[in-house]
Amino acid sequence: MAANSPPPFAAPRFAAMSESLRIALAQIDPTVGDVDRNADLVREARARTGADLAVFSELVLSGYPPEDLVLRSAFLDRVEAAVRALAAETADGGPALLVGAPWRDGGALRNAALLLDGGAVKAARFKHKLPDYGVFDESRVFAAAPPAGPAAFRGFRIGLMLCEDMWSPDVAETLSESGAELLVALNGSPFEKGKEDRRAALAAARVTETGLPLIYVNQVGGQDELAFDGASFALDSARAVRAMAPSWRPAVVETRWTRRADGLACEPAAIALRPEGRGQTYRALMTGLRGYVEKNGFPGVVVGLSGGIDSALTAAVAVDALSAERVRCVRMPSRHSSAHSLDDAAECARLLGARCDTLPIEAAHAAFEDTLAPLFAGRPPDETEENLQARVRGVLLMALSNKTGWMIVATGNKSEMSVGYATLYGDMCGGFAVLKDVYKTEVFALARWRNGARPEGALGPAGRAIPENILVKPPSAELKPDQKDEDSLPPYNVLDDILEKLVEDERSAPEIVASGHDPATVARIRRLLYLAEYKRRQAPPGVKIGPRAFGRDRRYPIVNGFVHAEAE
Repeated sequence: MAANSPPPFAAPRFAAMSESLRIALAQIDPTVGDVDRNADLVREARARTGADLAVFSELVLSGYPPEDLVLRSAFLDRVEAAVRALAAETADGGPALLVGAPWRDGGALRNAALLLDGGAVKAARFKHKLPDYGVFDESRVFAAAPPAGPAAFRGFRIGLMLCEDMWSPDVAETLSESGAELLVALNGSPFEKGKEDRRAALAAARVTETGLPLIYVNQVGGQDELAFDGASFALDSARAVRAMAPSWRPAVVETRWTRRADGLACEPAAIALRPEGRGQTYRALMTGLRGYVEKNGFPGVVVGLSGGIDSALTAAVAVDALSAERVRCVRMPSRHSSAHSLDDAAECARLLGARCDTLPIEAAHAAFEDTLAPLFAGRPPDETEENLQARVRGVLLMALSNKTGWMIVATGNKSEMSVGYATLYGDMCGGFAVLKDVYKTEVFALARWRNGARPEGALGPAGRAIPENILVKPPSAELKPDQKDEDSLPPYNVLDDILEKLVEDERSAPEIVASGHDPATVARIRRLLYLAEYKRRQAPPGVKIGPRAFGRDRRYPIVNGFVHAEAE
């Protein structure tokens, strides 16, 4: 077992001080549970650098977030064996390693930063701040540790922090007061819109408070519903960016630090430009889908292509993430499908270079209606017959998925899932929902953005990916004659503004009405939001984009009497 951390404010003994230190920021793409592969990725990154120290992300050996895997002793044994093996390899005199791992500390399980050097685990520092908000649930499986002093490394005093430890002053203050020369933060920080600026501001705040430079290392890749954007960086003591790793892909960026009278100074290193705005969101969708498909071993994906904007954007993201050869589009026309929708779907598949099959559903739909006719006698047609069409399509897609092993990508967006404008066991069928956290207005904006830009790493076409006609026609489920989405819902710009205030901001109905919305519309949308919770519980996972994604971020009861409270 690794040596225990020194107590806060202790005066540790350090070796004779060197004048310079080379540190590599190693952002890689671990897989939760695949300890051997993760350790091999650490080895590969180590082999790529001649630095004194290679710094990796939080819980890199277990993968992040490991959730209840860390409750299994066999899993912890595997992690510890990997740590010991990596530590032994540092006896070769090459780069030391700073890795994150779950670590048994006496009777407690810790989220640890482990310094491996000279063939041994030279130091262990444990996470102090365990987040329990949004997607995080760490105190459920880990024990918090008190702030500790810096670790000695080849004549330098390195202050180690783990992710949330950087988000408040406590740990940095302890490290500064106990002699740290440099703050190093290991992170598992998932993407959400605007988060890059918050990270930078918090890092700059810790530098300002302590006067110490700071290194921030984050992971990349998709893990379940989370997408990690990397963008690891180094700040000097004046808060200037001295190094920046690229977003959304693995990288090893080397930095060189020199001891001066006023502290450690960092020489200028590589600074990658990061995508902004919708470019960031689109890359998150690509990364989330790619990670889910690759890490689960699916050979490819199936997309039901209707000729509408949601399925078109879903197909575009899939082709960009996986290549056209691994995306199979399927048109499934009914008696209500328009000729232009069929043409638009075919044109979309052509632009993307993806295979497009056609499976008419009319015969199957009629068979269901005939079977149910005796029990439906005397009852007028309603949404039941509409939902039958969606469920026939779901059955066909599931059969194709079962036969080929290719995963269905559901095409619904956050606006629809918010108000239940989706058919359970129909268009909600799928293993993953790329647009689950993307409102309809943003779907249109992302589609237009993609037609004018090809993101880095995309495997799809350089030019237009989505036909213009799909972008300009009114959205329709085409489940009955002349149907339009706005027959059942407010205009999407109105709907999405109300939903963002209800979901992201948790604002009350009176507050939303005061912002300029119709009281009856707000009341109706609020009621639909609460009533659709049972559907969302059965929806496939999807990429988290905003601060309140359904599932991990926003957790509401299905049985909910508060929906009827008039005061709200």
